[in-house]
Amino acid sequence: MRVKRGDTVQVITGKDRGKRGKIVKSIPKEQRVVVEKVAMIKRHTKGQGIVTREAPIHVSNVMIVCGHCKKPTRVGMTFTAEGKKQRTCKRCGKELD
Repeated sequence: MRVKRGDTVQVITGKDRGKRGKIVKSIPKEQRVVVEKVAMIKRHTKGQGIVTREAPIHVSNVMIVCGHCKKPTRVGMTFTAEGKKQRTCKRCGKELD
């Protein structure tokens, strides 16, 4: 997965298409992410009543938003001078981290 907790993403499909939010939790084993204020569901819990919370959505349904060009983009990987991997924006070429 090329997205991680704290990234700003935009939903590209589904009922919440177009919404933006930060990734609260990532579940790499299931290829899912939990985005704040997206895919809200209601759960009936004992003691607390009806609780509204976010449901996990598949990582293919979100695109990362570049901090420089402020547009949803695909993620590319490049190597730094020290030999470390770096995530980059495919639109503008700037680094995402």
